[in-house]
Amino acid sequence: MSPNHGSPGTIQPLSLGNVVSAGIRLYRSHLKSYLKLAFNAYLWIFVPIYGWAKCGAILALISRLAFGELVDQPESVEGGRRIVNSRMWQFFIMGLLMFGIGLALIIPFSIFIGIVTAFFVGSIAAGVTPNATILLVVSLLTLILIPVLFVVFLWVQARFFVVEVPLAIEDNIDGTSTIGRSWELTKGHAWRIVAILLVGYLITIPIQIPFTILSSIIQAILASLAQENRGYAVLSQLVSLIIGLISAALIVPFWQSIKAVVYYDLRSRREGMGLKLRDRDI
Repeated sequence: MSPNHGSPGTIQPLSLGNVVSAGIRLYRSHLKSYLKLAFNAYLWIFVPIYGWAKCGAILALISRLAFGELVDQPESVEGGRRIVNSRMWQFFIMGLLMFGIGLALIIPFSIFIGIVTAFFVGSIAAGVTPNATILLVVSLLTLILIPVLFVVFLWVQARFFVVEVPLAIEDNIDGTSTIGRSWELTKGHAWRIVAILLVGYLITIPIQIPFTILSSIIQAILASLAQENRGYAVLSQLVSLIIGLISAALIVPFWQSIKAVVYYDLRSRREGMGLKLRDRDI
């Protein structure tokens, strides 16, 4: 799967609709095997460190298998598993680095919210009414910052959307360089990927709603029982976690398939890969 530096400038990107529909078709046509991998991946979450690395490798395997379908080079689950397992700890390193990047984005906003909260709480505790001008400025800053942060979050998510895919597919890539590879591939295409993300969220919300409702009902029942027995409070958290993981396992193969399509599309335009996907009915 080495890149072919042909004439990438002549290749037009897949439309948003084509990317999403291709992801849906991959998900539906390999539903059983992809779901099996997803549930297996999330079971490993309960095992610290090793299990987290294993989970990352298995989820990336779904994208590797989907990519193989896109380039007409289908691969067996076991064949792909051998490759990603050999890079398992690199997936763990990648996860740690991405966690650090996420913290770097969240911490400044959290500090701002903390300062604002402390200001108002301190004023109320001291019996002092905040100055109207200060109150207006802080309120405006908060109203502006929240949507800006949301847009920034989506943009950053778009730039790292395919971060695990190069590590799962390409040679000579490790847990650090795969982050730079994602940044390189998505350069100039972040807003198109943001649009794909928004459409994907709209598609997956209906799947998540029943699980959210079920979790809320169970938690309400267990919360009433917890007043008599604190053990039910722990059970409530455990049930909520399990329901959340089941919901995620149903959705994540769709997202991993979308990542494979986006990755294929980006490489096609940047590196002149074959156009087999565009010759097929997607």
